[in-house]
Amino acid sequence: MDWSRYRFRSVWRLAAPPDAVYAVLERGEDYPAWWPQVREVVTVDERTGTARFRSLLPYDLVVTVEARRSDPVAGVLEASLRGDLEGWARWTLTPDGTGDETGTRTHALYEQEVEVTSPLMRRLAVPGRPVFRANHALMMRAGRRGLAARLRLV
Repeated sequence: MDWSRYRFRSVWRLAAPPDAVYAVLERGEDYPAWWPQVREVVTVDERTGTARFRSLLPYDLVVTVEARRSDPVAGVLEASLRGDLEGWARWTLTPDGTGDETGTRTHALYEQEVEVTSPLMRRLAVPGRPVFRANHALMMRAGRRGLAARLRLV
């Protein structure tokens, strides 16, 4: 097993239609306004930017994010990641609810596959893995709360 590789999967159920959720998620430059652990996003061009993250651990991760797929009809946003993390991340948004095709709620699936390239995190890969996973889970929980609050304002 490569201890520096991670696969993450989070499901968020949101009280907003998929198109409204998509509209917020596609604006990466606004993430710091609603996701506390996304400390900074700098736009490079229409498909690329850099992002700095920090959750509970006192350590920043910096990545270059490049849009690979932006499909509002399919509800898919996918990006490649380079820098302290190498890999990809994807949002898939679908209407949520048993038999509810009104589209008033959203099932947001977040998937990420990355390899940590940061020298410090690679050195701490084995003993730090449970802490890194917990740190990611806290970040995702805060992101879900922030997005839900942001959607109430839109």
